[in-house]
Amino acid sequence: MTDGSGRRPAASESGPESWLIDVANAAARDAGNAPVELLGDYLPLLADAAVSGRRPERAELDAVGRLGRQAAEQGISAGRVVQLYLSAARRLWQDLPVVVRSRDREAVRAAAAAVLHVIDDAVATLAEGYAVARRDLVRREETLRRELIDDLLRGDSDLATLVERAEPFGLDLARVHQVALAAPSQRLPDTDAAISALESVIFDRLGDRDVLVATKDGLLVVLAPAHPAANRATPAHDPRHDLGRLMHGELNRLRNGRPWRVAVGRAHPGLYGIARSYEEARESLTMAGRLFVDKPVINAHDLLVYRVLLRDQPAIVDLVGAVLSPLVQARGGAEPLLATLDAYFTTGAVATESAKRLHVSVRTVTYRLERIKTLTGYDPADPEHRFTLQAAVLGAKALNWPAEPLANAG
Repeated sequence: MTDGSGRRPAASESGPESWLIDVANAAARDAGNAPVELLGDYLPLLADAAVSGRRPERAELDAVGRLGRQAAEQGISAGRVVQLYLSAARRLWQDLPVVVRSRDREAVRAAAAAVLHVIDDAVATLAEGYAVARRDLVRREETLRRELIDDLLRGDSDLATLVERAEPFGLDLARVHQVALAAPSQRLPDTDAAISALESVIFDRLGDRDVLVATKDGLLVVLAPAHPAANRATPAHDPRHDLGRLMHGELNRLRNGRPWRVAVGRAHPGLYGIARSYEEARESLTMAGRLFVDKPVINAHDLLVYRVLLRDQPAIVDLVGAVLSPLVQARGGAEPLLATLDAYFTTGAVATESAKRLHVSVRTVTYRLERIKTLTGYDPADPEHRFTLQAAVLGAKALNWPAEPLANAG
């Protein structure tokens, strides 16, 4: 549209004209085809500033802030939105009607200053609105994530509902998953940093977006698809794909929370498999504390024997009491004799290796083994007796006996 002399009229003469629409469409293309509607009345504000020097009113800036929130809710990146506004300002200045740009130097300088003021105010307000919306979305997503994790780990929710809720997080509940828990040495540190670090390294190393990281009961929870060799140790199993080691290595890079302990449940299929893997990981953390396991990463399949023993806790209490309780009569109590039995069984019933592990002489080991035979009636060197003694020793470790009385064990 021209004024008869081949020139475009000033925006103030005819209001928002088609050339502003052309500028808006071109800026949207510059910003990766961002929605042109996100510009709102921004271009007329710029045109008015160039023509009359008018600064935008508060209500007009508030409208720009709402557009920033709208962009965040639509999932458009902040970079694209800012690019849209800056590109629109650049193109508008280039395409300003000649009547504006043909003024004297001072008039052009004043117009440029007015336009820059509008750009500053508008982009700042836009970014603020975007940031507020993103914070709200993050808080809402964190709440939804935590609620989803709680229901998945509980395992008693409606499957169809959970599938629908899991979809936005990229979870395919038909796959085989495993759950890992990470416990900090003290209070759980900055959870956002820990969650971001774990998500980043797992996505990068495992190449799979089907991962959910959240917090529960002071622990970091990771739900991830299972590696084919997750439930067994095989030469072909690449340790770089081991979920527990991966988590422990990344968490130890953080400033707070060290030393971390990670427990990994076994892989199980389906929704109820997730809850089962979580229970195994949680029990493994508890059991590792009772057994004074010094390994930073505990796999549930390594502690299966303890879970079997504790499945019938009254029976294991009876076994420990019947077989090992006479050891409390020994000078120094039962602990040294239990430690000797544990070392003896761990080293394949080799007294010399047991002595090295215990940092005592071989004579001390053989004396203690003889004392155990005398007190209990079970001979550690007798294969028929050895199984009973070893099961009782494992049960004592699981029950934290004799530190805790058998009546209160568990």
